[in-house]
Amino acid sequence: MKELEAAQAGTGAALARVAALMARLRGPGGCPWDREQTFDTIKRHTLEETYEVFDAIERRDWPELKDELGDLLLQVLFYAQMASEVGYFNLQDVADGLRAKLLRRHPHVFGTVEADTPDAVLRNWEQIKVKEKEQKKKPDSLLDEVPRTMPATLEATKLGSKAAKVGFDWPDSAGLFAKMDEELAELMVEVEAKQGENHENIEVEFGDLLFTAMNLARHLKVDPETALRRSTAKFRTRFAAMERATAGSMEQLAPEELERLWEQAKTLEKQA
Repeated sequence: MKELEAAQAGTGAALARVAALMARLRGPGGCPWDREQTFDTIKRHTLEETYEVFDAIERRDWPELKDELGDLLLQVLFYAQMASEVGYFNLQDVADGLRAKLLRRHPHVFGTVEADTPDAVLRNWEQIKVKEKEQKKKPDSLLDEVPRTMPATLEATKLGSKAAKVGFDWPDSAGLFAKMDEELAELMVEVEAKQGENHENIEVEFGDLLFTAMNLARHLKVDPETALRRSTAKFRTRFAAMERATAGSMEQLAPEELERLWEQAKTLEKQA
């Protein structure tokens, strides 16, 4: 118990020091760049830092993950400091709110509710979230609960999940495979009809295809962001193998030769 209390005290002191540093950077005589930032200018950096955390985890680079988590924590400190300057809330309010939420949403740990499996925990979690939302102002639409500011793949996945809660969904993945074929056919029609003309309809149909793909990923219990990142990492590896095989002179090769090198890179990848 004493070791836990000591660790908590150390963590609290470390957060207090870095929060004070953030206040100094934003204060009179602080950093000109930090002082001129706003909630809107910092948003982009928050998203970038989140993806860098993802990247470090996927590469299993734990020292890098430590640094990236520090950069992500900086975003929290930035928002909390800016909010405190105008009287919205401060870092303590953020921490207290999080602590209260964790206590409230884990009655199987801090209360008398029983939940012995991850599925049971998730069911309790959802029930508690429903009760919390009942105490807030109800949105005009169920889909209003999904922010439009999140990455498109995540927004599409969450929209499909929300609609599914009221029964507006495909019964299984088979229907979605058929829908993918339908959307692909509609895209092909627009591609053939709009060559050299306005591509707006092509963009619309391509978006429909992607939206259907996000719903298919949800049914298959695949995280589309993780799946796509794995594919892009795979593409990087294979392309680099092609560059090594040609000593960087790929642009001089015919398409057939490039395709042969691609297949060769795939074979080497499987052997590795």
